Amino acid sequence: MTKKQKKTLVRILLSAALTGVLYFIPAEGILKLILYLIPYFIIGYDILYKALRGIINLQPFDECFLMALATVGALVIGVINGGDYLEAIAVMLFYQVGEWFQSYAVGKSRKSISELMDIRPDHANIETEDGIEEVDPDEVEPGTVILVRPGERIPIDGIITDGASALDSSALTGESKPVDVGEGDEVMSGCINLSSVIKLRTTKDFDDSTASKIMELVENASSRKSVSENFITKFARYYTPAVVFSALVLALVPPFFTSFNWMTWIYRALTFLVISCPCALVISIPLSFFAGIGGAGREGILVKGSNFLEQLSRIKTVVFDKTGTLTKGVFQVTGIYPEGNIPESELIGLAAAVERYSTHPIALSICRASQDDRRAQDVNELAGHGIKGKVGNDIIVAGNRKMMMEAGYDPGLSEEAGTMIYVLRNDEYIGRIVISDVIKDSSAAAVRELAGCGVKKTVMLTGDSEPVASDTAEKTGIKEYYSGLLPAEKVERVELMIGEGSGVLAFCGDGINDAPVLTRADIGIAMGGVGSDAAIEAADVVIMDDDPLKIPLAVRISKKCMRIVRENIRFTIGVKLACLILGALGFANMWVAVFADVGVMVLAVLNSIRALKV
Repeated sequence: MTKKQKKTLVRILLSAALTGVLYFIPAEGILKLILYLIPYFIIGYDILYKALRGIINLQPFDECFLMALATVGALVIGVINGGDYLEAIAVMLFYQVGEWFQSYAVGKSRKSISELMDIRPDHANIETEDGIEEVDPDEVEPGTVILVRPGERIPIDGIITDGASALDSSALTGESKPVDVGEGDEVMSGCINLSSVIKLRTTKDFDDSTASKIMELVENASSRKSVSENFITKFARYYTPAVVFSALVLALVPPFFTSFNWMTWIYRALTFLVISCPCALVISIPLSFFAGIGGAGREGILVKGSNFLEQLSRIKTVVFDKTGTLTKGVFQVTGIYPEGNIPESELIGLAAAVERYSTHPIALSICRASQDDRRAQDVNELAGHGIKGKVGNDIIVAGNRKMMMEAGYDPGLSEEAGTMIYVLRNDEYIGRIVISDVIKDSSAAAVRELAGCGVKKTVMLTGDSEPVASDTAEKTGIKEYYSGLLPAEKVERVELMIGEGSGVLAFCGDGINDAPVLTRADIGIAMGGVGSDAAIEAADVVIMDDDPLKIPLAVRISKKCMRIVRENIRFTIGVKLACLILGALGFANMWVAVFADVGVMVLAVLNSIRALKV
């Protein structure tokens, strides 16, 4: 509980206690008014001040003005009718109770957001001749070696140069399982070092690091309002003056046409004002979106604004990039097919012997798959074709179909999914190795869950060949796919789908080479792009890890948030309209007005914070 909340709670309790005591103290006339004004000013001085300031600034029409006008009017009626001031104090008291609940709910939502903001490190440790020096992360230049102790946050993105440890990345990805890292691994700022001292060489300035980008994204999220929020803002701008003038008409016109006296209609008008206060709508709708963004953030889903959260709930078509989104983006040996009597281990061993001198991802995957530590001599690499070298007394050639053709062997066209590496020994074909980008375990489940979330169509766009695209689409359950596309052709394909009326279209990419199509889609979702400036800038939603299941989760969060918004709108407007009619006809007094205003606001606010729970 904040200091301000504690102060308000003390005022509520003190005012309620004083009012209760005064109810049993016999007092009349001016003395009774003075006594009752004490708890009234204790609980309402800030509301009266805000109302007065609004009048001075020629912007009076807000809830403070309505509360001040209604309660002062009730006090005046109390003076005229013989000293009943309880209703005026009760209205102000319960209004402050509602405000306190609203403040508590906002604080609860803000706390979940601030948990993300806590990823900002306090300092960075640099080794000097005099020992370890703590410096501001802003002062650390790229290429600097810094030391991170157990329990400290990694201050800047970098590559580990010494040591191994486990990292808690839950503040970034929502994943509670520790991640083991060692020398050569890239690490993101904002992660907590759990077990051992590590040293890392920074690769970015602090302002460009992951933690800074995330904090900037979260801080700017509230500035992008949804259609619902903008409507409520405009609605309140015209609604408040309209109800003030309606109350004025209710107080002045009916006395000329009915047998009731002026005080009766003025009391009804004041009751009308209390009932009409729009704070339940004005507070609960933004709070619902705020809570929804906070709940998503705790799951490692950063939504750049409530307008994008609202868009997520209306998605009908989801377009996937393949590499790095549906697949891991890491090449792996998925098939070894020797020719003749040569063992699989010998085939992969000979290929690895020549591939050890290449830094190509395919070469690295072959080396990882082999237990053989032989190294070739006289190695000659032909870019885009393959590699040739001498292993023992044998000449080994490992390469693609073009290289085989140049060496005098035609392997034929393969329809098998993956990249084919053919191997020759002394100009004799001895087998082939299949390299594939492995599909993520959760990709197929994500596609199925999207269908359950109301998504009508899923599509895959890829630059890979037809066999690879077909294999990936079949394994993930995607019915429509397009292969061999350049980045510009992906944009054209997305524009074509939008033009065909595919509904709200989301594109999910790795955030690095898909920035143009991420920007062109109705909503862009960057997968695993938390360390990429392109992802942060181009995407509307950033998935902090690379789990495709977070996409349907984001859709479910947005749908829940919008369901809560609609519930609040229907409930608030319905109750207020009913109570306004009852108040105008004289069937509702100030106590009913208090429920219609404060009670409805409290219920709407409590309903809004359900959006925090995912």
